Amino acid sequence: MFTLCRSASHSFTPTSTTSHISLLSVFSSLASMELDGVLLGMCNPLLDISAIVDDDFLQRYGIKLNDAILAEDKHKPMYEELASKSNVEYIAGGATQNSIRVAQWMLQVPNATGYIGCIGKDKFGEEMKKRCSLDGVKVHYYEIDTAPTGTCAVCVVGGERSLVANLSAANCYKSEHLIKPENWALVEKAKYFYISGFFLTVSPDSIQLVAEHAAANSKTFMMNLSAPFICEFFKDALVKVLPYMDYVFGNETEARTFSKVQGWETDNVEEIALKISKLPKASGTHKRITVITQGVDPVCVAEDGKVNLYPVILLPKEKLVDTNAAGDAFVGGFLSQLVKGKPTEECVRAGCYAANVIIQRPGCTYPEKPDFH
Repeated sequence: MFTLCRSASHSFTPTSTTSHISLLSVFSSLASMELDGVLLGMCNPLLDISAIVDDDFLQRYGIKLNDAILAEDKHKPMYEELASKSNVEYIAGGATQNSIRVAQWMLQVPNATGYIGCIGKDKFGEEMKKRCSLDGVKVHYYEIDTAPTGTCAVCVVGGERSLVANLSAANCYKSEHLIKPENWALVEKAKYFYISGFFLTVSPDSIQLVAEHAAANSKTFMMNLSAPFICEFFKDALVKVLPYMDYVFGNETEARTFSKVQGWETDNVEEIALKISKLPKASGTHKRITVITQGVDPVCVAEDGKVNLYPVILLPKEKLVDTNAAGDAFVGGFLSQLVKGKPTEECVRAGCYAANVIIQRPGCTYPEKPDFH
C-alpha cells in the first residue's frame, strides 16, 4: 500500500481510480511548486534576423562561417539587406534567452524559469515579451527608450550559421535594475543561475552580484565561454568570475582559444576541459564540471578529476535546417534535467536531444511539446 503522509497522525491512501488520479495531481502540483522559479538566466536579449545567404555575402561583410562577433560600422547595412530577403525570419533570441526558453520547453512547468536583460520600448521588445510569456518564461526586462531592442544577424550558408550581434538596448543593462526588490526576488528564489559569457561585455558587476549570492547560499552558478573573442578580449573579466562557476560550458573552438590565452600550450579538448575543472573555486560546496560540445563529435565532460565522452545524436545532412542556437539548445536541455537533480549522463542526453530538435528547425524554435523520455 502506498501512503502519502500529511502529518504525524493523518495519511491519505488511494482506494480507487479517482483517488489515484488525485494523487497524481498532488504530485504534479508539488513538482510544479518545487520547480517554480528554480532557474534564472541573465544576459543580452536579441531579436534574431535570420536568412539564407551565400559566400559572397559573408565576404562582403568580412564574416567567417561558424563565428560569433559584435557588429562594427561596416556591418550596419547588413541588417537591412537581410531584412529585404524573401526567406528572412524574425525569432526571439540571444544566447542565454535561447537556453532558458529551451529549458522551459523541456520542463513543461509554467514559470520554472526566469530571465533578466535589457530591451527597448519598441515593437521588437513587445514581440519578445509576448514570445517569452507564451513560452512560460517569467521575464523581468529592463526597458529603456534611449535605444532600440538589440538584434542579431543570423547568416545561414549550407545549414551552418554565423552571428553578428548589434546589442543596442541589450548593451545598456545596469545592476541598479537587478537589485530592485522585485527583480532581486527572482535571484533569491532561484537555485540555479545561467549566464553566457556575452554578458561580460555589458554588466560584469551584475554577474558578480549573482555569482557571490550563489556561492554564499550554496546555489549553482553556471556560465558559458560563448565565443573566442570573449576568451581573448574579455579574459580579465572572465577570469575574475571563473572561481564562482560550478559549471563551465563551451564548444571546442572556445575551449582551445581559452587554453591559448591562458598559455596552456595544448589544443587537446579533453586536457583543456580537465584543467578548467581544476581551476580554483570561491566556494567548496560544489565541484566544478566542464562541459564542452564538439559538433558531431562526442560531448566532453570533465568531472571528479576525469573526463567522460558522450556521443551525440547524428543527423542526416538532408534533415539539417540550420545550426543556429544548437549550442544554446544543448545547454537548455542539459539545465532542464540538472534542476531536477538528474545525473550528468542524463543531462547530456537531454542536451543532445534538444540540440537535435533545434537544428531541424529555423532558429531557436521547437514543437509544442518535447518527446524526451
